[in-house]
Amino acid sequence: MERIIFDIAHSLAGGLVLVSFMMLYQDRLPALINIFAVQAVLLALSVAWQAYMQDAPHLYITAGIALVFKAMIIPVALHRIIKQLGIHREIEPVVGIGSTMFIGIGLVALSMVVMLRVTGHAAPVAREDLAFALSVILLGMLMMVTRRNAVGQVIGFMSLENGLVLAATGAKGMPLVVEISIAFSVLIAFIVIGIFLFRIRERFDTVDLSALDSHRGGQ
Repeated sequence: MERIIFDIAHSLAGGLVLVSFMMLYQDRLPALINIFAVQAVLLALSVAWQAYMQDAPHLYITAGIALVFKAMIIPVALHRIIKQLGIHREIEPVVGIGSTMFIGIGLVALSMVVMLRVTGHAAPVAREDLAFALSVILLGMLMMVTRRNAVGQVIGFMSLENGLVLAATGAKGMPLVVEISIAFSVLIAFIVIGIFLFRIRERFDTVDLSALDSHRGGQ
């Protein structure tokens, strides 16, 4: 029974890594937002399962926050921002999709090697979950680096934060105050970024970062 519990935990954490690769592969904004919502659902399930494993009821609140804000409110708001701004639906990556996926595989391998070595004395379930969490973090950073579109970079940032939450809950949770503060910080950052995108659109008529660089060079 204990083995099955650990396998479910690993499957959910591994699912977040798989979805991160799906996000890296995606070249259309609406689909990217929908995939992020799927990742948020998996995060909520993973945190809820950790709450069950650790007998930590406060983690259920964290799972609820992830489900409501990240899987529902934020994706709906991003879809509305895209529609209202008339943002181009295609995502132009800095490097090719194939190269990005290859780099992503290397980052996951690096995460596994590093975390399994530095957490040698930790519980097996914690070691593997931390390795998956670091993979999600690094893949989120890779998405931020390889996407020209500002909305894609915002999603990469939020995916990175999902990895941080997964790491914290896998390492026997974190204080509820910290969890709530992180949730509200992300929500506030999302609101600010939304306003920022509106201002960019009004000023430059685009949210493509390469176009903004060209405009700056022309001044």
